[in-house]
Amino acid sequence: MATLKDIAERANVSLATVSRVLNYDATMAVSDATRQRIFEAAEALNYTKRGREDGSHPTKQLTIVEWYSQTQEMEDLYYMSIRISVERAARRAGFQVTTVYGGEVAGFDNHPDVTIALGKYSPAQIRTLVDVSQHLVFVDFDTLAAGYDCVVTDFEHAIEHAISLLQQHGAKLIGQLSGREVTADHQLVIEDPRVEPFRRKLGSQYNHKLMAEGDYSRQSGYNQMARLIRQLGDELPDAFMISNDAMAIGALKALLEANIDVPDRVQLVTFDDTSIASYAIPGLTAIHVAMNHMGMAAVDLAMEAIKENRQVAKKVVLGTRLVSRESTLF
Repeated sequence: MATLKDIAERANVSLATVSRVLNYDATMAVSDATRQRIFEAAEALNYTKRGREDGSHPTKQLTIVEWYSQTQEMEDLYYMSIRISVERAARRAGFQVTTVYGGEVAGFDNHPDVTIALGKYSPAQIRTLVDVSQHLVFVDFDTLAAGYDCVVTDFEHAIEHAISLLQQHGAKLIGQLSGREVTADHQLVIEDPRVEPFRRKLGSQYNHKLMAEGDYSRQSGYNQMARLIRQLGDELPDAFMISNDAMAIGALKALLEANIDVPDRVQLVTFDDTSIASYAIPGLTAIHVAMNHMGMAAVDLAMEAIKENRQVAKKVVLGTRLVSRESTLF
């Protein structure tokens, strides 16, 4: 069985660094590249954290379906963090864990006891998952109405709180950079769930000319902010809410290239709070999404469904917290 020492040697870092990164120590200052090396080393060595008290061997099979390919996941710390949290929680709970990428299910050797699906799926993909799964849980996709367990984030209260703080600190006009996603089979477009709460909170102050939509990538954040800077000029909003860290990094780059001061001229609030938010210059104020707890909640739902043979779908909604940094005045 691989040890923390094996991972440290493979990733060329200290044993303490490996331990703190794999335990999601929020106080640990480590670069994205180092964190990535540690995660990749742990994956390559098939590291399993020891935690079972009874010493029994896993007997149930759990498959994680990651809607991203491995290449896509390398560029998105959000879904990587959720996947790793699911794997860790599942192994602690005694499951044998298999992970497949790109929404692929055709390679299953047999039907797993539990499938935890990360990301967004079309109705056709969901039907395929149902056919190969005894219990099915979705993470970051609200499937309660369709009759399936899911774990999601409370965006409504997070957005209300952030907008209130921005307004209290001088922001009269607030814009938004949102995202749009498409399922791996290209059958379903997923609108950003942050758009409607944002619109409702602003009410009569909402102005569609101050909004832009990207694809959650760094480049789209840069392109959309650069376009707004050109189009709006002096009417550029006093603040923006941006739907993930990658887009926020791109938007920040466009603002700084245009010599627009952050936060004195434009304040920025992002979502997710992956490590890149704290390493940006200036640091990005972020709504912290509980990625680690999403994985644990998904495994808890799966275990409950197995134990109780629950026939009704259940949704777990996780709260957020605001982490203030240098991109805002609060």
